[in-house]
This record gives sequence, structure tokens and C-alpha cells, in this order.
Amino acid sequence: MAENTDVVVIGGGYAGVMAANRMTQRGDVTVTLINPRPNFVHRVRLHQLVGGTDSAVVDYQEVLAKGVRLVVDSATRIDAAGRAVELASGSTVGYDYLVYAVGSGSADPQVPGAAEFAHPIAGLEEVQRLLPVLDATAASAAVTVVGGGPLGIETAAELAEQGRSVTLVCGGVLGPYLHPRGRRSVAGQLAALGVRVVDGPDTKVTAVTRDAVRLADGRDLPSAVTIWTAGFGVPDLAARSGLSTDALGRLLTDETLTSVNDERIVAAGDSAAPSGLPLRMSCLYAMPMGARAADTVLSRLEGKQPETLNQSLGAQCISLGRSAGIFQFGNKSDVAVWFHIDGRLGAKMKEGVCKGIPKHLAEEAHKPGGYKLHRMKGGAGRRKALEALTAQEAVAGRVAEHQAEGR
Repeated sequence: MAENTDVVVIGGGYAGVMAANRMTQRGDVTVTLINPRPNFVHRVRLHQLVGGTDSAVVDYQEVLAKGVRLVVDSATRIDAAGRAVELASGSTVGYDYLVYAVGSGSADPQVPGAAEFAHPIAGLEEVQRLLPVLDATAASAAVTVVGGGPLGIETAAELAEQGRSVTLVCGGVLGPYLHPRGRRSVAGQLAALGVRVVDGPDTKVTAVTRDAVRLADGRDLPSAVTIWTAGFGVPDLAARSGLSTDALGRLLTDETLTSVNDERIVAAGDSAAPSGLPLRMSCLYAMPMGARAADTVLSRLEGKQPETLNQSLGAQCISLGRSAGIFQFGNKSDVAVWFHIDGRLGAKMKEGVCKGIPKHLAEEAHKPGGYKLHRMKGGAGRRKALEALTAQEAVAGRVAEHQAEGR
């Protein structure tokens, strides 16, 4: 009788669900998914939850393979030596292989007053806490959204479409990923919605009070409700468990997504830092990385050398209310190009992406191994970055040798 392999996936987001579903293609693998919530959070719709146009929640029955055991609990520590995950409930779950896919959340703003008076919205519970605050605030009151990335842009647009008075403080450039042509399009569409965009080098927020936001240039912007979307952070589970991480706390891996500390641990999604060169935090990369992480484990079970990471997709889609948006195309090195689609068609493309994500997960649940996007040939950008990193490490190594020899 074949020996059974226990695989535990920590994190039930885009990467974790993809990895868990894909692992079920082998009958001798038991898959357990650990997640603190009983439902799947569709994070790319959180701004719609703010605006009241979507729940941003999907039942796991719709996206998770029936053979995956869901444990609703929070991981508090990984015992790599004992191959077990300790849970907040006090119980433990053993594993033969572990997929680390804990995702990302709101970053600590480290700005005076922000923790007390600003409302982060990177997570479901954070948005749920914001909603009654908005409901209790007059529609004419000033709302300030801090952060010029996709979440900030989309949230500002949703609220403006409700008729609220919204200021978007970018803290730098509006839509940093966007090509200048795409950026001009987004600025125009925000203006049409009535959003005041405050951007430029001196627009970083230096303080938040109960009724205002202060900028680096000394300006005070009135703000009855301040919403914080600037930056993302990752859980410190890996660091607390004694595993190697990058400066942000992402688990350090090689190009097969295997932990540099332990061959039995692989990582995927926002919480992974392959070769210390993490991919852009987005669902665009989370699902392919989840598939790659699963394939790494499956290859090892088959006695094969796992394939390395491919970075082959480049794009960003942003909704601007319910009837406008932009689909910004990028090259295979994930650099934005001049071409984009905006307006109503851009909104339809963004909605197609939002609908397509659960569909991809559901298809992998019903036919594990069917997902192929992570196998597309990657661009030259990552290869060049890896070559440069290898050269830097070689130079550093030679310098260290000379210093040790007293030269």
C-alpha cells in the first residue's frame, strides 16, 4: 500500500487555494488548508465592499476542491524540525510538506495619529469596521483616501460615485505601475468623478488627526474620514518560526519557491521572496505562484527536479467606479507599456478579471492540474536581475575572503 503524504497549506487566499486544489490530483496526498475565516475573501473586490456594490466574499464550496480539509484557525508558529503547525486554538497539525501562503495585509503606517484616526482596508475585517463609520458620516463630509496605488484609486472612485467629497492623497505618483499615458487617463477619469487628486513629491502624509491630514509640504487637508491604503505588510509567522525572511518579512526561497532553510517548506503569493527578488504583490502573480508551489511539491514526490519560477505576465487593471476603468498592459518583465484600454471597455475587462479569478480556482478544484498560466515562458527582466544578483554576491564573497585574509 502506497504511503500517504500530508500537505498543509497556510493561507486560504488566491495562492493558497490554487496550491491546495492542485495538490489533489494525487490520490495519495492529503491536503489541509488552514485559514482564519470560513469564507474566501475576494480581495480585488474589497473596494466594492467599501462602496456597497459587492460583498467581496465567496463560499469556499465554490472555489475549494472537495478533497481539501478546511481548518478554520490561525497558525501561530511553524515547528519546522517537528514538521507541525501550531494553531491559536492550541492544537497542532502535522505535515510532510508545507505551503506557506499567508498573503499580505495593511502595513504599519508609522505616521503619527494614523493608527488611531485612519482606517486601513487591506483586509475584510478592516473594511467591515469602516462601513459603520462611513454610514454615520454625512455624505457631504470630506473623505481622504491615502495611497495612490490600485486600492486607493478604486476606493476613491467608488466613494465619489456615491456622491461623497473625496480627496486622493498619493504620497508621490498616481498609479506608480502605470505608463504615463495610462496615468493621464486615470487622472482624467477620477476628475470626471469629482475626485481631487493630490500628488507630487511633497504629498506624503506626515500626521493624521481626528479631522485632518497633514502633508509634508505643510498643508492640512480637512478629513472627516481618513482611509489608509498606502503600502502592504506581511504576517511575521515565518520570522517568529525561525525561518529566513527578507526585510519585509516574506519567506526567502529559491527559484522553485522552496524555503532556503527547509526543503519541505515552499511559499507562494505575497508572502514569498524568491531569491530575495519578490514579485509584485497582486493576484496576477499569486495564483501562478500557488500552482508553481504545488508543482514543486508534486515534483519532489515523483522524484523529479522541480521547475523554476516563470515571470511572464504583466498588466494591471483598475476599476474607476462601476462604469469606467483601465486595463494597463505590461511586457513580460512586468513593465507597463504605452498601450492601455480605458473607459467602459476598461471597466468590462476589469470585471471580467474579477469574475475570472474564482472561475480559475473552481476549474482547478474540479480538474486539478488544468491550470497552465504559470508555465508560460518568462521575460528577460527577471533573468537579468538574477544574473546581477549573482554577480553582486560573488563580488561580496571575494571582498569577504580578502578581509578575512587581512589583505
